[in-house]
Amino acid sequence: MPRYDKRITAINDLDIYKDTFESRGVKKIKQYRTQTFKKVNIDTFDYTERIWRDGDSFWKLSKDFYGDPQYWYIIARFNNAPTEAHVSIGDTIKIPINLSLALQVVT
Repeated sequence: MPRYDKRITAINDLDIYKDTFESRGVKKIKQYRTQTFKKVNIDTFDYTERIWRDGDSFWKLSKDFYGDPQYWYIIARFNNAPTEAHVSIGDTIKIPINLSLALQVVT
């Protein structure tokens, strides 16, 4: 999990989750903080735009545009949206056309 190596973590052992922890046979869990992104200047890339619709997800768009869902984070990063919760229906999403160039900028 190299993308998670430097992420800030917290230990969750709150009493409100006691039943959930017991059902999973644990006393606590480690949680990763939602990643924040440095803004990528997408205007230097060729990209296509897409209106975010109900049922969309980054991994589905990655599969549709790149043929592989594993590159979901490229689309997320180029839109400064670490999760789908950061996008609303009707938002315009920019999807870089050249995946190999986008990978060089993001990684």
